[in-house]
Amino acid sequence: MTPAPPAVPAVPTVRVLLADDQPLVRAALEMVITEAEDLEVVGEAGNGAEAVRLAEELRPDVVVMDIRMPVLDGIEATRRVTSGPSPARVVVLTTFDEDENVYAALHAGASGFLVKDMALDDILDAIRVVAAGEALLSPSVTRRLIAEFTARPAPAAVPVSVPALPPSPSPSPPGADRLAAITEREREILTLVGRGLANPEIATELVLSPATVKTYITRLLTKLAARDRVQLVILAYESGLVPLTAGPSPDRR
Repeated sequence: MTPAPPAVPAVPTVRVLLADDQPLVRAALEMVITEAEDLEVVGEAGNGAEAVRLAEELRPDVVVMDIRMPVLDGIEATRRVTSGPSPARVVVLTTFDEDENVYAALHAGASGFLVKDMALDDILDAIRVVAAGEALLSPSVTRRLIAEFTARPAPAAVPVSVPALPPSPSPSPPGADRLAAITEREREILTLVGRGLANPEIATELVLSPATVKTYITRLLTKLAARDRVQLVILAYESGLVPLTAGPSPDRR
């Protein structure tokens, strides 16, 4: 009797929920996603409230969430989806140059973002990265986005007729106090995460092993009570470790 060939391990399927008020956008994304062997569209929502309901009902791994939707916008929908008992990971859809709500969506719990004119392969890769628990998508674009939306307007000039007051001590950046608990090496790692470097690049930069870098990232997430790398990136900018004026590095996708 001829022995049966060894079973080929099944490819884990990432279950995706699409939330966008434009049917054509959903149809295009569904077509691309269903062509991938490891991805599956389990539902579609035309507004944020429907996305929240379907996320609770279908338990997808990843929700691809548009920001501007009727009934409930994508920011509040993201907050509700990611605060549930078994939260899905959320990537937000944006036109990037027009949408000023991306930073708020990241604070609401989104693990990353998709730009609507991204190459199809990059969209699939982004969904896979988020499903695997990572969050930093397209490092140079992430840097540019975070820098743009964390920038604060310059203070208004003091009128000439008003006597100048003695300068007051400069307040600490919003996230600076949270860094008191981390070591100098962890601060270096956080700075490089904020600059958009992936773990292997951080390892090369600091002459460490990738496993050691991964351990440092895990410690940072715990010490800073951060959910994922996106929150570490935000904190690196808010605390001043990464200057807001820094230009993006060449895209390493």
